[in-house]
Amino acid sequence: MAKLTIQDLQRLPKTDLHVHLDGSLRIPTILQLAEEQKVKLPADTAEGLRPFVEVGDDCKSLVEYLRAFDVTLSVMQTYESLVRTAFELAEDAAKENVRYMEVRYSPILHQQKGLTLHAIVQAVLEGLAQAERQYNIKTGVILCGMRHISPDISLRLADLTVAFKNKGVVGFDLAGAEENFPAKRHKDAFGRVLQNNINCTLHAGEAYGPESIHQAIHLCGAHRIGHGVRLIEDGDLLNYVNDHRIPLECCPSSNVQTKAVKKMADHPIRLFYDLGLRVTVNTDNRMVTNTTVSKEFQVIHEELGFNLEEIKEVIIMGFKSAFLPYALKRALLAEVVHELKAFKPGSLESKKEQL
Repeated sequence: MAKLTIQDLQRLPKTDLHVHLDGSLRIPTILQLAEEQKVKLPADTAEGLRPFVEVGDDCKSLVEYLRAFDVTLSVMQTYESLVRTAFELAEDAAKENVRYMEVRYSPILHQQKGLTLHAIVQAVLEGLAQAERQYNIKTGVILCGMRHISPDISLRLADLTVAFKNKGVVGFDLAGAEENFPAKRHKDAFGRVLQNNINCTLHAGEAYGPESIHQAIHLCGAHRIGHGVRLIEDGDLLNYVNDHRIPLECCPSSNVQTKAVKKMADHPIRLFYDLGLRVTVNTDNRMVTNTTVSKEFQVIHEELGFNLEEIKEVIIMGFKSAFLPYALKRALLAEVVHELKAFKPGSLESKKEQL
């Protein structure tokens, strides 16, 4: 198998369908926002702060992984900070040729300084729109209910999702710790979203078993599954997911860090792909995991044996899985397929085409 370089992978057009805004800040931005807002951080230099907001493979659990968000959320409580962080996330993604990205976050976590839920959504949409005007990237927003917060709050966030339908919000999600917080408690929120013909995805099968995925699909109507690594434990459900082309939002490096899988060699994305499931490759949290979409493809290329043709197919699955209207999706896919056919590793010609 010819080895692809990180530069090759950066040049490929890509999606990122599972990326959290509050886990994808730039460290210098956190420091600057903290200074402007008089927020006390655990450290006041980039190197000092890094251990608090980036985790490595020695991370013990999802709970430990989530501690970084206490730091990021502390500086994401103003309208301006949300515009800026959303813009920078889209800018960083565009610079590695991510053409379509769905940014997710829970507006309820950004109200410490009195911002309204509407203003919070508007700020993120404004930042993403600025990036779309400057770069070759399209974006959408997914609003998240939180498993450990009251189902009534999820219902409010579902109503917010409905209010911003066709205004940049493309879906609804349920995030947060899985164990002891079953998705079925939030099924009314998903009912509200589905009744309004809006797409939904749920974090499931990451820190809890396949029954979590079962609830997400059969009780909450999930159109996609976030992570889903534990699907490997239930062959019958796996076949259902495959037969119904329910995409899996795989985040390989993050799954190793949160101990959803023990080591990269154990990641089921290889098996899922070989069985024909619709798999997509995503960052989860660009800063916390210290990754990019290109790095995630490099990981599955080098450690799980995905060759260029297989990577191209996974990229196409990403675009097919986007929460986009059919006509837009079809046009974007046609453009991407044309580029993928012309792509040659290390080719100067294809480099010029990308510029």
